[in-house]
Formats: sequence, structure tokens, C-alpha cells
Amino acid sequence: MTGVGLKVYYDLMSQPSRAVVLFLKANNIPFTPKPVALRKGEHLGEEYGETNPFHLVPAIDDNGFKITESVAILKYLADKHQVSDHWYPKDLKKRAQVDSYMAWQHLNLRMFGAMVFRTKVIIPRETGEPMDTKKLAEFEVQLETCLDKIESILLGKRPFLAGDEISVADLLGICELMQAYAVGHDVFRGRPKLDAWAKRVQARLQPHFDQAHIHLLKLRERFPPSAKF
Repeated sequence: MTGVGLKVYYDLMSQPSRAVVLFLKANNIPFTPKPVALRKGEHLGEEYGETNPFHLVPAIDDNGFKITESVAILKYLADKHQVSDHWYPKDLKKRAQVDSYMAWQHLNLRMFGAMVFRTKVIIPRETGEPMDTKKLAEFEVQLETCLDKIESILLGKRPFLAGDEISVADLLGICELMQAYAVGHDVFRGRPKLDAWAKRVQARLQPHFDQAHIHLLKLRERFPPSAKF
């Protein structure tokens, strides 16, 4: 929706951008879309720097109030728009579970899923050099460790990453997972709980999930599933 006070700056090739856009659409929160093409370097320009001086996506401008980090954006939007409580619970203990995942993900699923993607797609495109297969193998091993922890610990006895209901943690998680999946990493192999969780989350977010991932998943044609992982 256009012409409203909330402006959202994003690129759907960015995992946290997709999480924010999915949250807004799933909760019918109106916003003015402001796509930023990372591949064209639009995030590096002076104009965008006025919105986000870190030159990253996503970012929002809510009637002049600007926020630049996806986790902070999701918390702010959930509280401001008083969405269904399961997204970011008011109960202190339930909220702590969501916060716990969002703190954990930065140096785990987000880091290593992103590095697998960068090593396969972004770095070769930016440098013109062949993929560094040694570094890729290292990142893939670390990603596998993260996926195993999600399977056995985070989803060990519950249907969603932070409890019995979907939350913003699941939005961030599914978007990071799809980044590695899109470039051929078999994230679900040998992980039935992770597979079932992903299907539950996708079903809850349709039709918005497929719309947000349509361009990313075209990469799957270039990167068939790895025989190793």
C-alpha cells in the first residue's frame, strides 16, 4: 500500500528485509514500499544514507522516526500496532524466549547462512574471481552445526523457534534458512523437525511467503542441491 506515513526500505534478496516485509503483510499494516536495489549499489548513495547512515537494509521511516536494524524494527512495529500477542509476547518469560533466539541467531544461523550465500553468489560477482571452495566448505560445516542445534534444541520439544506459536523469531529464522536453501544447501536433509517447522511457518505466511521469495528461489536453478549437504 502506498501513500502512508510508514516508509519501508528493503531489498527482497536480503533476509532481514524479507522478514520485515512479511511481518507487515501478515499483519495488514499499511506501508509505503521503498525498494533499494543492493545489486545496483543504491544503498551506498547519499540519499539513502540520510535514512540509514550504515547503508544497509532494511530501514524504516515512520513519519520522521527512523530505525535501521531488523530486530529493532520488528519489536517497534509489533508494539506500536498492537498485533496479535504471539508475534512478540507481552508476557515477560515468553518475550524472553523470542529475544533469546534473536540474540542467538546473529552469530549462528544468520552469520553462516549468509556467508554460504555470499561465498557462492555475491563475492564471485563482485570480484570476478572463482568461488573460494575452501572457505565455502568451512562455512557449510558451521552452518550444519547451527542447523543441528535448531533441530535438536530449539525445535526439540516445541513447534516454533520460541514456543508454541509463531513469532517474529520464526520470520527471521525462515528467511535466513531460505538464503542457504536457494543456493543448493540441503538444509532439511536428516532434519524432520526443521522441515516440518519450515512448512508450518510457510503455510502461516501465505500467499506473502511465496511472493517475497520468488526472485531468491530463482537461484535454485543455478545451484542444484549439494550432494554433500
